[in-house]
Amino acid sequence: MKVIKVLVVDDSMVFREAISRGISKDPYIEVVGKAIDPYDARDKLLELNPDVMICDVQMPKLNGVEFVKRLLPQYKIPIIVISSLSDVVFDAMDAGAVDFLSKPDARTPNGLQIFINELILKVKGATSVNLSANLNKLPKVNVVNRTLTGSINTSNKIIAIGASTGGTEAIYSVLKALPKELPGIVIVQHIPPMFSKMFADRLNLQTHFNVKEAQTGDSIEAGTILIAPGDKHMKIKKVADKYIVETIQGEKVNGHCPSVDVLFESVAKIAGKNAIGVILTGMGQDGAIGLMSMRRAGARTIGQDQQSSVVYGMPKVAFEIGAVEKQVNLLRIPQLICDMLR
Repeated sequence: MKVIKVLVVDDSMVFREAISRGISKDPYIEVVGKAIDPYDARDKLLELNPDVMICDVQMPKLNGVEFVKRLLPQYKIPIIVISSLSDVVFDAMDAGAVDFLSKPDARTPNGLQIFINELILKVKGATSVNLSANLNKLPKVNVVNRTLTGSINTSNKIIAIGASTGGTEAIYSVLKALPKELPGIVIVQHIPPMFSKMFADRLNLQTHFNVKEAQTGDSIEAGTILIAPGDKHMKIKKVADKYIVETIQGEKVNGHCPSVDVLFESVAKIAGKNAIGVILTGMGQDGAIGLMSMRRAGARTIGQDQQSSVVYGMPKVAFEIGAVEKQVNLLRIPQLICDMLR
C-alpha cells in the first residue's frame, strides 16, 4: 500500500492540528498540507497534488458544500467531509463528497481517538472510490410501472437493503424510482448515530414513502421504510401476521453497528422466500454472508454492479460467494425489484 497524501481543510487551528497529528500516526498516511479555508485549499491542491482531502463543511468565505460543488468538476479528488450534527453533510454527499464523519463529542470518553481511528479507515477507503460513479449525476428515472398494486400480497412480503460508502445517494436513487405501493422496506446504512435520523427525515421529505428511524416495535408496512439507528443493530420479527423490527445495542459485526449481516440473517430466518435482499455500494464485506443466507432461504437477491458502485466492496464479495442472484446497474434496480415482486 502506497503512502496516501492528505490535505486537511478546517478553519479551526485546534481541530486542524488534531486531525493532522492524529492521522499522521498511521504509517500509510502523510498530511502534505493544511488549509484554513476553501481558497487556501484550492491553492494547496494545485501545489501539493494530494490523494484525499478532508474538509469541514462549515467554514468562512465559502462553505464546504459550495466548495465541493465548485471544485469537483475541475479537480477530481476523493473528499471526506467533517461536520457537527447537521444534515448539511447530505448536501455535500449529493455534491460529490465520498464520505462523511461527525466531529467528536468532547463529552464522549476517548471521543477524539475514536474519531481519528474512523477517519484513518475512511481515508484509506477513499483511495479505492470509483470517482466516475460518484461524480456522474444519475439521470432522472421515471417511477417504474405503477400496475404493481393488486398483483402481490404486500402484507406478506418484505424488502431489505444494505449499503455503506456511497449508500446515502444510492438508496435515494432507488427509492425515488419505486412506486409507493410496495411491501415494507427495512434499510441498514452504515452511518454515525444521530445522522441516521437526519437521513430518514430527509428521505421522508424527498420521496413519497413514509420514512423514519426505526424503533423496537415499529411495524413494517406497505409504503413505509424503516432506517436502522446509527448505533443499534436492527432485526425483524413476526408477530401474528405482521413483521415488526427490533433495534438492539450490541457489539460490532464486521466492524459495524448497525450491521447489514444482522438484518439480512434475521430476514432469511423470519421471511425466507417472501423477501427481496438488495446489497448496494460499500466498503468491506458486511451483508455478503447474510445475503447468502437469504438466497438459501428462497429469497430473491440483487447486487449493485461495479460500474455504478462508488465502492465495489460489499456487492463484490456478495457476488463472488454466490449470494447475488442478479447483478445490475443501480438505475436498473428499481425495475428489477418490481419484476421480482410480480
